[in-house]
Amino acid sequence: MSDEILINVTPQETRVAVMQQGVAQELHIERGSHLGIVSNVYLGRVKRVLPGMQSAFIDIGMERSAFLHVADIWENRHNGDAAKPIEKVLSEGQSLLVQVVKEPIGTKGARLSTQISMAGRLVVYLPQESHIGVSQRIENETEREALRARLHQLLPPDHSGGYIIRTMAETASDKELLADTEYLNKLWRNLQERAQASPAPSLLYQELDISLRVLRDFVNEDTTRILVDSRETYQRMSTFAQDYISGALSRLQHYAGSRPLFDLYGVEDEIERALSRRVDLKSGGYLIIDQTEALTTVDVNTGGFVGGRNFDDTIFKTNLEAALVTARQLRLRNLGGIIICDFIDMESAEHRNAVLEEFKKALAGDRTRITVNGFSALGLVEMTRKRTRESLAHVLCESCPTCQGRGEVKTAQTVCYQILRDIVREARQFNAREYRILASQQVIDLFLDEESQNLAQLSDFIGKPVSLQVEALYNQEQYDVILM
Repeated sequence: MSDEILINVTPQETRVAVMQQGVAQELHIERGSHLGIVSNVYLGRVKRVLPGMQSAFIDIGMERSAFLHVADIWENRHNGDAAKPIEKVLSEGQSLLVQVVKEPIGTKGARLSTQISMAGRLVVYLPQESHIGVSQRIENETEREALRARLHQLLPPDHSGGYIIRTMAETASDKELLADTEYLNKLWRNLQERAQASPAPSLLYQELDISLRVLRDFVNEDTTRILVDSRETYQRMSTFAQDYISGALSRLQHYAGSRPLFDLYGVEDEIERALSRRVDLKSGGYLIIDQTEALTTVDVNTGGFVGGRNFDDTIFKTNLEAALVTARQLRLRNLGGIIICDFIDMESAEHRNAVLEEFKKALAGDRTRITVNGFSALGLVEMTRKRTRESLAHVLCESCPTCQGRGEVKTAQTVCYQILRDIVREARQFNAREYRILASQQVIDLFLDEESQNLAQLSDFIGKPVSLQVEALYNQEQYDVILM
């Protein structure tokens, strides 16, 4: 399967699209004003210990304190004894070496761990460990053992720390593998030196920016081309590739066309579709994707699709297509946490199993850790997708100022009745000469038409005149009652 990687760079942000067969499969956006902090290593200071939650808030020099759970304190789990409660391990004011494992999301601060890991292209270095592990994506046990033995032979006898061998190490030479381990060891030594000389809180190690992470993490044997529309970024990536990932250098190209890169490949349209609640299927069916703070729901509907030999066949084909599209939308939108997929009910167990297998197959290429359960008693597929950063919608959008994120607004009639109740309340407390309603055009129009009789009755009831005034800048829910 041929892959292309498109990198669009502006002074404000860098956007990356991973394409397969000309279709966007992943979107990554990094803004200069809000660089990602996952994998950054800090010398933090314990700000507050919470025994009741077995957690602590750690000051790492950001606006919000970061969060450390007792289960993420590596030393506490590997001291040879039973794990101690957090109040026995940490104390307020203590300095602590920590790494960010999850971005701040919504109102939550960053999630931390004291287990440090430093990712290279071929291996991940774990300075506190001693074992050599292999990526779970390499499933063949013979290959796993061969890779483990190969790295063990390459390492010097006096080496310290452990490693996890990444999938890209399968095709790497011994020289490349050894260079990767030496590079990571040097990073760790430099980090330790900075930790000795820095006050808490301090940033000790910053993860690569997204353009260089593309070369390290995204490029594989299927990648045919990496297009970059910024000459400066292209030159920086070329230098990095030449020193560190020479195999990617021949696939790296500077795009100098007059048409914007994301427009040329239809990625801008994909971004707009990825922000929509409804996703249309080619068959005529559609998905409705709703994202809440706790979970995401995906509802499958047949829509206008009436093809097929019978109704069961129509449902089956719609669900098969929905399984593929859902897997792609999860990657595009970077949806994480608990995800509930409500496929159309299928009577046949054979059809349910086929849809589930197709869904798992479509999810297999995801870089993020995923667990999928089978169909529940209610016919829902429950799954989790690890959430380490904000979703696409949270990066690009904000809650609607009119509905405050509800997705709905009160009707003009509801607002009219609310205003009438407010006037009665005010009339009981204050003896005004006149009451003036300031509201949107829709609400005032309703008062002049359908609700005019109710307004007149209210005026008679309180014994005071009520006047109307349109405020063009008010949304449908906004209004004021002025006492004259």
